[in-house]
Amino acid sequence: MTDASDTPRGALDGVVVLDFSRILAGPTCTQMLGDLGATVWKIENPRTGGDDTRGWGPPFAPDVDGNDTDLSAYFLAANRNKRSVALDLTTDEGRTTAAGLAARADIVVENFRPGGMARFGLDAETLCARHPGLIYCSISGFGQTGPNRDKPGYDLLAQAYGGIMSLTGAPDGPPMKVGVGIADVMCGMYAAVGVLAALHHRNATGEGQHIDLSLVDAQMAWLINEGTNYLASGRVPERRGNAHPNIVPYDAFAARDGHVVIAVGNDAQFARFCDFLGLGGLADDPDFATNKARVRNREALMAVVVPALAERSVNDIIAGLEARAVTVGPVQDVAQALGSDQADARGAVVSMPNPADSARTLSLLSNPLKFSATPVTYRHSPPRFGQDTAEILGDAEGD
Repeated sequence: MTDASDTPRGALDGVVVLDFSRILAGPTCTQMLGDLGATVWKIENPRTGGDDTRGWGPPFAPDVDGNDTDLSAYFLAANRNKRSVALDLTTDEGRTTAAGLAARADIVVENFRPGGMARFGLDAETLCARHPGLIYCSISGFGQTGPNRDKPGYDLLAQAYGGIMSLTGAPDGPPMKVGVGIADVMCGMYAAVGVLAALHHRNATGEGQHIDLSLVDAQMAWLINEGTNYLASGRVPERRGNAHPNIVPYDAFAARDGHVVIAVGNDAQFARFCDFLGLGGLADDPDFATNKARVRNREALMAVVVPALAERSVNDIIAGLEARAVTVGPVQDVAQALGSDQADARGAVVSMPNPADSARTLSLLSNPLKFSATPVTYRHSPPRFGQDTAEILGDAEGD
C-alpha cells in the first residue's frame, strides 16, 4: 500500500481546473488532472447535497462514531485531489462567484446537457470570449450536435447505444454491460488527453479552445477491432463470451478446480500449447496449424481443447504453459487481484486520511502512471461536501 505523505510537485503544478462535473466521466478526467498536480476546484450544488454519487452506497466511509457519511465508495473512486466548493448557480451571487473562479482557471470541465451552462452565463461561448486562453471541456451523453444532443446520458445508455453491450456476454445469453462504468471512465480518459493536448497548444500559442466530447462518441471509438471488423467485412459482430473474434485459442477455460485464461498469440505458441496437452498432432493439422485456420475451425478445435484442459488443475496448467512461454493466468476476484504480491509491488492501493475521522484512513485505487521525474501525487483526500468553500472563496475575495 502506497503512503500518501510524500507529495512532490506534479507535472501540472500551477494549473487550475474549475470542475462543474459530477457522477463519473467528468470526475475521472479531473481526478486524473489532480493526480498529475493540478489544483481542482469541484463546484457542488448545495440544493442537492453535491455530487449525486455521494449518496450512491453503501458502502460509505464512516465518521468518528461509525456512521455513514457523504463519502460513498463510489464518490471516493473519482474525487481525490479536489477541493469542494458549495455554490448555487441558480442565484446571482453564485453565478458571479463562479465567473470569478473561471477567470482564475486554466481549464473548465462540465457535463451538463448541451445548453445547460448557458442558463448560468457559464457556457463555452461566453467564458472563452471573455478569457481567450481558457480550455473549456464539455462532456455530455451524445455531444453538442446531432439529433440526440438533448437526451440525457448515463454509462448504461452509452454502452447500449454504442454497441459494446451487443458484444458482451455469453453467445446464447442476453446483451450484457461491462461490470464497471467503462464508458464513463474511458470518456473521462479521452477528456483528460484532450485537455492536455489543448493545454500544450495554449502554452505554445496563447489560444484556448472548446472540447466537445460525448459518452457515446467515446464508446464507439473504443470498439477497436470489433468496430473495424464490421467496417472491413460488413458482418455484424456477435457475442463470444470471453473468446476473441480474431485469435484462437484466446479465452477463459474451466480447469478441474477453477478457471484460467489462455492467450495463444501466434502459431509457435500454439505448437507449444498443444505439446503441453499432449495434442502435438493438432499443430501440424492444416485445419489448425495457422491462426487463420483456427479461427475458421474454432468449434472443432474447442471440442478437443476444452475437455483436455478440464482434466488438469489450475496450478498445473499455469506451471506447464508458463514453462513453455505461452501466456496464461488465473481468473482472480477483486480481493485476490488487489491483495496480490504484484499489486503490492506496484502500489495499486493508496492510503489517504479519512476527512470524516482523522483516526481512520481510506484505501483507494492508485493512479497507474509511473513518472521518473514528476510522479503522481496524493495531496487531498476526496472532500466532504463544501469543506473548502470558505478557503477557496476567501482566497478569491483577496485577489
